[in-house]
This record gives sequence, structure tokens and C-alpha cells, in this order.
Amino acid sequence: MKVITVRNVPDEVYDAVTSLARRNRRSLQQQVLAILEQTQLLSGTSPVKRAAALRERLADRPMGDTVAEVREERRR
Repeated sequence: MKVITVRNVPDEVYDAVTSLARRNRRSLQQQVLAILEQTQLLSGTSPVKRAAALRERLADRPMGDTVAEVREERRR
């Protein structure tokens, strides 16, 4: 496992991460690691590719007409 040291962190950033760690009941180190992991996951696949994969996965499912369903529900 690798170690990262971050120097010259602005006070506002440090305070924000510390506050977030407290809210999530994590240590500062655990919170920074969670942020790095989330960033890595988010940057891995573009939103366009994820949307295309989702559309492909749902292609076989019948989709209703939302507008028609809302109109029908309003008539009740």
C-alpha cells in the first residue's frame, strides 16, 4: 500500500474535509481515502458511456408512456 503526504492544504479545505469526516464518522485519513476512491470511480467512465450502457441494459424492458400515465392518473 502506498502513502501520500499532502502539504500546504488551505485551512478552508482542511476544515471542510474534517467536518465531512466527523459527519461520516470517519477519521480524517479514512475520509480523504473515500474522496480519492470516489473521484477515481467517477473519472473512470464518462457519463455518456455509462448512460449508453444503462440504455443497452434496459433495452429489453417495456417502458411505459409517462405522459399518458400522468394524464390518466390526473383523470381519477
